[in-house]
Amino acid sequence: MQDKNFDKLSLKFANNIYGTTKGEIRAAVLWRDLAPALAAQGKPRLRILDAGGGFGFLSQKFAALGHEVVLCDISEQMLALAKQQIAASQTPLSIELVHSPIQALTAAQYGQFDVILCHAVAEWLIDANTTLNGLLQLLKPNGLFSLMFYNKEALRFHSLVSGNFDYVKRDFVVKKKVGLTPTHPLYIEDVRQWFAQWQLTMVTQSGVRVINDYLKKHLPPDFDTQQLIEMELAYSQREPYLSLGRYVHFLAQSPTK
Repeated sequence: MQDKNFDKLSLKFANNIYGTTKGEIRAAVLWRDLAPALAAQGKPRLRILDAGGGFGFLSQKFAALGHEVVLCDISEQMLALAKQQIAASQTPLSIELVHSPIQALTAAQYGQFDVILCHAVAEWLIDANTTLNGLLQLLKPNGLFSLMFYNKEALRFHSLVSGNFDYVKRDFVVKKKVGLTPTHPLYIEDVRQWFAQWQLTMVTQSGVRVINDYLKKHLPPDFDTQQLIEMELAYSQREPYLSLGRYVHFLAQSPTK
């Protein structure tokens, strides 16, 4: 078994993730969580690692604010897309592109970072625990670790309310894998236990898409997407909605050494 490489799906992935309402919600929640936390670091120029960051949607936003970013991805096509977008930017962006599995990153080669982002990656990894723990070796003391992962319990609930009972009984095993369906979704409590073992102090916890994925097919004629995003933000940090997020975002701080 190998970790997922999106080379064959790069354009589809990019359009599906950030070219849709789903992507707008994701970007809104992540930005709401991250922007104040990064500002609280008190440094005008942070070193940020975007591990498995694809074409670098957030990398480009943070680089535009003057931060120094290393964008690493296993997909050559994703990085080619990132290179095109960086070149087209009207604002000079300090982004180093690294074509590599995130497991191969070392502090000896790249130094340590004030912030590490790892979004929508863990659920594609055969051994997420070991890989993420390895990433933390590149995080400075009091640094920020931002992890967004696919929530297995939300996958179950969505399948139940959709009537896909056989799928649930098979523990989500399908005969034909869908290209963008994560292969290793995670339980929230398992990830919380990992964070405790790694001595990370939780700063923020949010659900991502706590409403959107459960909307009825027939919506009111005056349905407003912007209002949906506002509601997503309003309920993303409240239970039981947080735990029903299709993705969950944990932002935590490393210990002082």
